[in-house]
Amino acid sequence: MIIAVIGGGHCSTEIYELAREVGEEIAKAGAILICGGLFGVMEAACRGAKEAGGTTIGILPGKIKNEANAFVDIPIVTGFNEARNVIIVRSADAVIAIDGEYGTLAEIALALKFGKPVVGLKVAFAIPRVAQVTTAGEAIKLLLNRIGAI
Repeated sequence: MIIAVIGGGHCSTEIYELAREVGEEIAKAGAILICGGLFGVMEAACRGAKEAGGTTIGILPGKIKNEANAFVDIPIVTGFNEARNVIIVRSADAVIAIDGEYGTLAEIALALKFGKPVVGLKVAFAIPRVAQVTTAGEAIKLLLNRIGAI
């Protein structure tokens, strides 16, 4: 199972810690984490997954593997900039959105269009079919339930 974590490339300390907890919960569930591979929410989630012994994939916007944050196991270079979001969402079985802005909103829209379950944590947008939860544990439990993994 592959779970995408989407969110901003810059974030507050509070959001960083929340994203790190999400990554940890993904690894504990035995899932692989996929994200945009850069910094902010993406780095925090990858860090949490790595600290819990998980595997991380970063779908990078540029053309250089070294752009990936230090916690990405498998960097995939695309040269696609924001268009890489399609690859992230298509590759995932489910999506967790954390905070973010318009790029995150675009990824949420793609996920919903592709029929992927989406859970939001601290997302500023009220979007039908996106369950808002408050903890990393709730997010993972809800997603696993939605995709029939529990």
